[in-house]
Amino acid sequence: MLKIVFLLMMAGGIPVAIAMAGASLVYILASGTLPPFAVVHRMIGGIDSFPLLAVPFFILAGNLMNNAGITNRIYNFALALVGWLKGGLGHVNVLGSVIFAGMSGTAIADAAGLGTIEIKAMKDHGYATEFAVGVTAASATLGPIIPPSLPFVIYAMMANVSVGALFLAGILPGVLMALLMMATVAYFAHKNGWGGDIRFSGSRFGKALIETAVVAGWPLAVWGLVEAGAQPQLTVAVALVLLFAADRIFQFQAVLPIMTPVLLIGGMTTGIFTPTEGAIAACVWAMVLGLAWYRTLSWKMFVKVCLDTVETTATVMFIVAAASIFGWMLTATGVTAQIAEWVLAVTKQPWLFLLMANLLMLFVGCFLEPTAAITILVPILLPIARQLGIDPVHFGLVMVLNLMIGLLHPPMGMVLFVLARVAKLSVERTTVAILPWLVPLLVSLIILTYVPAVGLWLPRLMGM
Repeated sequence: MLKIVFLLMMAGGIPVAIAMAGASLVYILASGTLPPFAVVHRMIGGIDSFPLLAVPFFILAGNLMNNAGITNRIYNFALALVGWLKGGLGHVNVLGSVIFAGMSGTAIADAAGLGTIEIKAMKDHGYATEFAVGVTAASATLGPIIPPSLPFVIYAMMANVSVGALFLAGILPGVLMALLMMATVAYFAHKNGWGGDIRFSGSRFGKALIETAVVAGWPLAVWGLVEAGAQPQLTVAVALVLLFAADRIFQFQAVLPIMTPVLLIGGMTTGIFTPTEGAIAACVWAMVLGLAWYRTLSWKMFVKVCLDTVETTATVMFIVAAASIFGWMLTATGVTAQIAEWVLAVTKQPWLFLLMANLLMLFVGCFLEPTAAITILVPILLPIARQLGIDPVHFGLVMVLNLMIGLLHPPMGMVLFVLARVAKLSVERTTVAILPWLVPLLVSLIILTYVPAVGLWLPRLMGM
């Protein structure tokens, strides 16, 4: 009955969160086994979680970066680094998304923020709108894979695994996805005879390389000093002062924004702060850059950003709350146990289960928002994965990537609709434009699914 009511409400066009909560309430009223207030109690319990406190702060940090003109700095840095290659702006699109992913944590923020700049620039340089939309859609999926990641926080809470381990696990898969996307850009550039979009400049390229070296060298220098016996907090504080001084002297384009994920991951892996505290640190970092350092964010804009964050957070949290009662009811009514028995009766081979799970998650991702999909699918699929010896961190990576691919598909793909609006294309033309870019995404999914070491090597190296 629970499933039937839910499907009927979804078919009637009712939002998924209301459908989940409504179906649970109808079942409780009809069965008479629990008082109606149990729905409210369970929904509140579903969001009463310390790790979930990271959600609003990661959303706020991404919004602050998006509204403080940081996206222009990222775009110009990526342009200097790879814009001279054949199909230059396509490569810029992918590299820009890799960098922005370390600040936003969501695919929609990437598509709406950086995507607006990238699509306009590509159209101005003569690229077909469809190509610009396709590469932007594909690269937007990097947002929730490269840390910080909002879906990873939700999954970690549902699966009771380390947020830090998931963040580390997303780095190499994100790099792999970016390389495959850039290879796809190179293929189209060769096929269509495209050249670079800017003239190669040794000074500009050299400055971009220096900035890259600073970003890579700063954490290594801090780590080396701490290993040598320096006090960690004092070392980080002095290193930050020197970093800001260097930025002022040399007028770096994007060193400080790119440092966001470096500080976040470094702080978590060294135990300076928890993921939730790291989300707050990311907000403070974004505020310092926008309000004080670059002074591109006014207090009026800051208030608007906070209000937008409240709206987005309320939406996400309501979905989590509704999905928690729905998932609990699925477990209480024996649905999850029945599904587990059926799957294990069909196969006990991990590779076959992963194939079946991928197909299911790709399908679900086309219809449900990722937060809702994660909170529903984790109680159903994760127990089976554990029984088959599949690492829950690895399974989380696979699940999130599946659901990100679903964001590019009708009927519910939010990235699809955002880019259709940004590029002023019909949904049908946008869907067709995205199709070739499913190839690198699906290849990435296959590799990540069946070569777990791609995702698990870094967490295991760091002992997480």
